Amino acid sequence: MHLSIRQIGNSHGVVIPKPVLAQLGLDAEAGVEMTIEDGALVLRRPARPARTGWAEAARSIAEAGDDELVMGEFGNAEDSELVW
Repeated sequence: MHLSIRQIGNSHGVVIPKPVLAQLGLDAEAGVEMTIEDGALVLRRPARPARTGWAEAARSIAEAGDDELVMGEFGNAEDSELVW
């Protein structure tokens, strides 16, 4: 399949046909990981989306009451000289 390289703003890009995206299981929401291997441009599904599960983990930590500061509050030696 031959595709044209198109100008997109200050960059250039290739439009990947929807059937090819579907065949590879790629979508706009998840994006792709791009590498260059042996002179070829390679697009892969991300291993997992960034920050997957962070919100649920934070919620369960808070529900367990285990979200206190580890080091506690502390200041710098010169903080008393600051004028706010």
